[in-house]
Amino acid sequence: MTRTIILMSVLMLIFVWIGNMLGGSEGMKIAFLAACAMNFFSYFFSDKLVLAHYKAKEVTATTEPQLYDIVARLAKKANLPMPKVYIVPEQVPNAFATGRNPQHAAVAATQGLLRLLTPQEVEGVLAHEMSHVRHYDILIGSVAAVFAGAIAMLGNMARVVGSTTNNNSQARTNPLFTLLAVIVMPVAAAIIQMAISRTREYKADEGAAHLTGHPEWLMGALAKLDNYAKNYQMQGANPQTAHMFIINPFRGWQTAFSSLFSTHPSTAARIAALQKIQALLK
Repeated sequence: MTRTIILMSVLMLIFVWIGNMLGGSEGMKIAFLAACAMNFFSYFFSDKLVLAHYKAKEVTATTEPQLYDIVARLAKKANLPMPKVYIVPEQVPNAFATGRNPQHAAVAATQGLLRLLTPQEVEGVLAHEMSHVRHYDILIGSVAAVFAGAIAMLGNMARVVGSTTNNNSQARTNPLFTLLAVIVMPVAAAIIQMAISRTREYKADEGAAHLTGHPEWLMGALAKLDNYAKNYQMQGANPQTAHMFIINPFRGWQTAFSSLFSTHPSTAARIAALQKIQALLK
């Protein structure tokens, strides 16, 4: 919870600073009120927003018995409340978890993931997501998704302001807004997502390995998912929610430079870390 409060506070300060840049003291007040509203919204409703964006449909033990049984078994092993289970109508394999705490959690898998992976590999992926739930990563990820979208929106506003002639402002102001819109804002959003994601992915992988007792299940799943992501992109995927998925949905579109700001560590590094855990478990 402390990490979440720090994240919300930092994002609020960024918002207020940008509001001051865009509209002076009035802009700063508006940005502060907007940030307060967003903190409230992201805490209580960000999970619903993400699930709705990806058209996720809740399933039950009756409609999807195998998937539901895997999640129920993992929840029991992890001593966690049973989360809601969703399927995303998407053929590209991927998965994510969301919610504000273990009592209000949801895990979602795409149809493509259930089709591509073996039941053991599916369990490895869902154990990874349940580890995010156990570590309270889901709230941080959901809050970051909302604020990353808002930062992108402010970047567009700065671009518009920067390209608009204002007789009451000095000529040097426009390049500042252009710099803010083109460079600072996108990089800030990427750094925020990267900072909260890379370490969390390693920890969730480790948690999954211990939860299932079979690191090779997740290793096999990651290899398949990464290979698929190199060639196909999820429909409706957006950069603001990329950090929430087990595999970056923009994996195939990364360049050597953009990978420096990737929300996920490389799959090869994740598999290597899992191999070390596997050796210890033998």
